[in-house]
Amino acid sequence: MRQHKEKREIRFWAVLFWLIAWQLSSMWIDSDILLVSPIKVFFRLSQLVRTIAFWGTVFFTLLRIAFGFLLAVLVGSVLAGMSSRYHRIYELMAPLVLTVKSVPVASFIILALIWFSSRNLSILISFLMVLPIIYTNVLGGIRSVDKALLEMAEVFRISRLHVVRFIYLPQIMPFFYSACSVSLGLAWKAGVAAEVIGIPKGSIGERLQQAKVYLDTPDLFAWTFVIVLMSLAFEKLILAIVKKCAAWCITVREKHI
Repeated sequence: MRQHKEKREIRFWAVLFWLIAWQLSSMWIDSDILLVSPIKVFFRLSQLVRTIAFWGTVFFTLLRIAFGFLLAVLVGSVLAGMSSRYHRIYELMAPLVLTVKSVPVASFIILALIWFSSRNLSILISFLMVLPIIYTNVLGGIRSVDKALLEMAEVFRISRLHVVRFIYLPQIMPFFYSACSVSLGLAWKAGVAAEVIGIPKGSIGERLQQAKVYLDTPDLFAWTFVIVLMSLAFEKLILAIVKKCAAWCITVREKHI
């Protein structure tokens, strides 16, 4: 019960407190360019959601960032599996992973704009930011597998497929869940930042850039609010799927081992 109470949650009263603080700050500054009120932001958002262009922009950014994230999950997991089995691949990947983790996002964005079109830039940047997190966590999960279970599987000649399903997956899933939890928000931050710099037509980044140029603060806050909602919804969906998969893996292992 104590653990349940300490679980991180967004409380209504806390949200209300910050909305009131925002409203009072806006009234005190008395300048829509510097700080627009939440009421005006929500009014502007209600206007935007009634347009077809709004939903086209939302899906443009959503599809690209989601694709970049999922591609990084797939590639990172496969590379982690190969690195755990072949030491040469691990040695080959080590400098690349360190470089991707160390180089600023802006540097990748600028380099990518020199080489590629800006239209799918957010896919590449989201992919690059998520890849090292997935790779290192999945690799850590593989390496933490109980060696005694692997030896038992070898003695009883359990097939490789069953070893992966009943031993590796239940052990890896907590690491994978942690990696997804950390990288989901990063994918959105990096992906939208790439759009703001690259300004691909029809993207949320383009809308943010236009709002900045024309000092349209209500639009700037409205689109920022949209990004937060999309990021939270996408994170909840992915983590719920991963959590169900993790629970299934644990249940399967308890039944068969």
